[in-house]
Amino acid sequence: MIDIRVLTPDDWQTWRKLRLAALTEAPGAFSSRLTDWQGDGDREQRWRDRLSIPGSHNLVAVLAGRPVGMSSGVPTSDPLMVDLISMWVHPDARGKGVADRLVDEVARWAQERGADRLRLTVMPDNAAAKALYHRAGFRLTDEPGDLMPDGVRPEQIMLRPLRPAHLTPSR
Repeated sequence: MIDIRVLTPDDWQTWRKLRLAALTEAPGAFSSRLTDWQGDGDREQRWRDRLSIPGSHNLVAVLAGRPVGMSSGVPTSDPLMVDLISMWVHPDARGKGVADRLVDEVARWAQERGADRLRLTVMPDNAAAKALYHRAGFRLTDEPGDLMPDGVRPEQIMLRPLRPAHLTPSR
């Protein structure tokens, strides 16, 4: 069974462990680099601050008692849109529904906030992530994302429409 837990700033060590694992295992999947979060960047307050983004919803997926995945929902300047960020699942837990649960939990939370769209960015060459997001109802947009660390190519933006919470059947 997959357990989804909401993290607080006091859970910074769990988030740190997963984030460093994500940046090590899939360095090309994120705009952040491992070196950005090591050395001087590896400070307790910085990790706590990351989990303290105003209005954010930070999640960890636990499978067989072990944290194996993470994601966050963060508000945007548009109150009808929420960003899905920091999505990652440990390779040992892939194919077991962990990513789907993380995405669905962020979508549910976004709907409860009144959002009608969930947005994310994905690296253009990350076919596995794009397939997951497509399966989860996201579609590529024509909107260019931020430049990737190479300074040349932009990230791709994907959107998922959300039904208002009052129109979504309860499970």
